[in-house]
Amino acid sequence: MSKATVLVVDDEELIRWSLAERLKADGYEVLEADTGRAALEQLPEGVDLVLLDYRLPDTDGVSVLRKIKEFDQDILVVLLTAYASVETAVEAMKLGAYHFANKPFNLDDVSATVARALETTRLRREVRQFRSNAARPYSLQRIVGASDAMIGLRHLIARVAASPASTVLLTGESGTGKDLAAKVIHYASDRAGRPFMNITCSALPEQLLESELFGHERGAFTDARVQKRGLLETADGGTVFLDEIAEMTPALQAKLLRFLEEKSFRRVGGASDIRVDARVIAATNRDLDEEVAKGRFRADLFYRLNVLPIAMPPLRAHPDDIPALVEFFIDTFNTEFRKKILGATPAAYALLQAYGWPGNVRELRNVIERAMLLCDANRLDVTDFAALRMTPAGVDAFELPATGVDLEQLERSMVVQALRRSGGNQTRAGALLGLNRDQIRYRIEKFSLANAQ
Repeated sequence: MSKATVLVVDDEELIRWSLAERLKADGYEVLEADTGRAALEQLPEGVDLVLLDYRLPDTDGVSVLRKIKEFDQDILVVLLTAYASVETAVEAMKLGAYHFANKPFNLDDVSATVARALETTRLRREVRQFRSNAARPYSLQRIVGASDAMIGLRHLIARVAASPASTVLLTGESGTGKDLAAKVIHYASDRAGRPFMNITCSALPEQLLESELFGHERGAFTDARVQKRGLLETADGGTVFLDEIAEMTPALQAKLLRFLEEKSFRRVGGASDIRVDARVIAATNRDLDEEVAKGRFRADLFYRLNVLPIAMPPLRAHPDDIPALVEFFIDTFNTEFRKKILGATPAAYALLQAYGWPGNVRELRNVIERAMLLCDANRLDVTDFAALRMTPAGVDAFELPATGVDLEQLERSMVVQALRRSGGNQTRAGALLGLNRDQIRYRIEKFSLANAQ
């Protein structure tokens, strides 16, 4: 770990010397300046703390303090003066001075103050770095894709994150990335520095889920031996993500609605209200309109949650984004598995784009993970996805006409369309139909389609 750097600013040479010697003995790098101007010129050297005399030949310490904070808010400043006044001290502290000490000073006291101040700035930087690292995996760029659907989704998420709305509803099939979207909303908002708490509503029975959300008082129920803060209380100022909200019982739905309306709740067994400011992001893969119509979900809660709805599109609705997603997952697993896979072959991309992906992006991620664990080449190929049940996207939409079909004519039509879509590339055409190279060549010869494009 590099030494902290302290800048000593005083026009009296003896004071500078005594402070510098003591700070060097304490293990710090020390810079010196005898004027305000000289002090400001040394800030780019990488200063952590400034011991600043209030009276300088060319200016006063408060003016220098103001310019130091404009340069870098993290630099701590300890003002040293023999001319202290209440007004001066108040002004200095408002501008961000860490401490205000009177001359003559005790070197031991100054040494202790410097140590405390540098520990403070170290902790601040660690917290900032921790928050930055926590937020980085959930930037808007994690919503991968250049299709109109994904561009629109990123734009909507950015607007929702910046809004003051206290509720957001994420809908979509399983595996479309609702949990990721919730985290992106949180970390792109002004709540990013506060907690993000999540819970899956189907994972716990009603009593435990209520306790997890609202907390409980000691003795509220069997085994409640101590008071417990719930997720809503813990997330004050931040975000609570309620996944699978449709699984919540009617009784809990009513309590959640009260919280959303009043911003207050009571712990289980509690007698007093607790007020918190937490954004609630709910998610479901069910059709809540249908759940409301069937009486399984409260209409008033649905309307309260549905202030800012975000529909996550299924992967089959934007297959052109699959190559970008594959590259993203390859980069991710290259780091995790310490591999150097460069990408996938055109045939592999075509194969993956032809699949229906009932499990959406989650299924794609799992498929890429498995392929990379087993791949020994520098690119993923069709053979790396042999275990994938290739069901072309939209196959469930085909219905047998009442008059029947000519299977051979239908087969020929599918091969012609695949060749045209692939620009005559037989490997890619085969991938679109779930056929290997020999199978597609057999059908090309069978239907005399060598020149079909």
